[in-house]
Amino acid sequence: MKNLTNVLGVTLLVLFGIFTTACSDDDNQVQQPQTISQIAAGDAQFSTLVGALDRVGLVSVLDGAGTFTVFAPTNAAFDALGVDLNTLTDDQLKDILLYHVLGAQVMSTDLSEGQTYASTASTSGPNGTALSVLIEKSSSGVKVNNVANVTTADIEASNGVIHVIDNVILPLDIVGHAAANSNFTELVGALGAASGDLVTVLSGDGPFTVFAPLNSAFEAISDVTATLTADQLAKVLTYHVVAGNVLSSQLSNGMTVATVNGESFTININGSAVTITDANGNVANVVLTDVQATNGVIHVLDKVILPESL
Repeated sequence: MKNLTNVLGVTLLVLFGIFTTACSDDDNQVQQPQTISQIAAGDAQFSTLVGALDRVGLVSVLDGAGTFTVFAPTNAAFDALGVDLNTLTDDQLKDILLYHVLGAQVMSTDLSEGQTYASTASTSGPNGTALSVLIEKSSSGVKVNNVANVTTADIEASNGVIHVIDNVILPLDIVGHAAANSNFTELVGALGAASGDLVTVLSGDGPFTVFAPLNSAFEAISDVTATLTADQLAKVLTYHVVAGNVLSSQLSNGMTVATVNGESFTININGSAVTITDANGNVANVVLTDVQATNGVIHVLDKVILPESL
């Protein structure tokens, strides 16, 4: 009996040693970080996204080196879009998917309160320019293009970060960008009220460059706009539109810019300050540049500029 007890004791010691060694080995194994593609592939809620990425050859991109931010729509988001992805060409689908990707890692904590425009990986703007997306952070959360809510933020990957969104975001034209931004409600309303069906015109192929006044700019001259006819309002609005996709880098000091209205204004550049002098000598500040849409670009003004002739 004594020998049996000794044998049992030795056996238990050996088994305990094996068990503790195995646990120690498990503890020493560090889980390797996953790429964006690997995280998405391992999460059932992204199966539609992963299938779409695979179809257009983007899985390897988001599996590779780099730092990306991906706004990742869930399966429910794709269902809510109401579009059969099989009806899209590969180029159309790829463009939509790339519109959800930024070429740098942006954590939610990197965002300031308010609105931020970011350049996406989609280069389907005029002359291959990168399209812009509107990101807005408030006390209620983060929204993208005013249609998609970030439901889960900051899923970190080895090559960037994923933010889960509840709607698919689609590339916007000039009118779409204006409608998505709460600071342009006065502009959107004016476009609808003016003659010439300007909403349809600025939703066309273009390209156009629009110097877009903020709500506060229209409010500052509300006594003037209230007296304008639809034709006169159209003259004011088209005075803010230039043919072509004119980026801020193409503007120069003293440059005379011809508008589709037929009149012109002058660009003034002093260091980082850019202003516009209209036909009446009034000066407006350019407060934001290069919001890139599918059919042109938007530069933001703090004042409405007025043509000489109404």
